[in-house]
Amino acid sequence: MGTRGKKASAVAYNSSFPAPVLLASGRGREAERMINAATEAGITIMEDPGLALLLDAAKPGDYIPSWCWEAAARILAFVLAKERT
Repeated sequence: MGTRGKKASAVAYNSSFPAPVLLASGRGREAERMINAATEAGITIMEDPGLALLLDAAKPGDYIPSWCWEAAARILAFVLAKERT
């Protein structure tokens, strides 16, 4: 996929939140900048085109919609497992 079709989202979760929060999202070159910044900062990146498509409708600052929770939980589990190794 070229830069034009690329999508990126930054998601955070804290046990005090009722659900994960969308921190940022971008498309194309903005997505590429987000990915590069996350890589440089050592932030775990996981590709999930299906979740990216679902999150496309959300706005930064919004809680992730309940129909995305299962996919978000898989990503959070992946990130936690990677951080423990």
